[in-house]
Amino acid sequence: MAQPPPPPSYQPPGPAYQQTATVVVTNPQYVRPLIFRENPVSMSCPFCQAQIVTTTTYTTGTFAWVVCLLLLFFGLWLGCCLIPFCLNGCKDVLHHCPNCRQQVGKYSRM
Repeated sequence: MAQPPPPPSYQPPGPAYQQTATVVVTNPQYVRPLIFRENPVSMSCPFCQAQIVTTTTYTTGTFAWVVCLLLLFFGLWLGCCLIPFCLNGCKDVLHHCPNCRQQVGKYSRM
């Protein structure tokens, strides 16, 4: 005579593992865009992370060349066409960090 099979044994489930997700909520902050013009700008240098006021230098750009060509076109060829290269109002402005000397911005007139 065959024995009846043993009753199925109940095994409790193993330890329950819960997956948790961490949600980080941040409030958006308004960041004022830097506008580089002719005057020095107070900012944080992206290269050395120092709080600085930029130093400015003038360099010949497209606008000075266009004014020079316009003066040549109107007949001012006896040296008057070179006036835009002497005026800072016709040149582009480069902004540099006084600490690390890196260029941090540029104001182009064209």
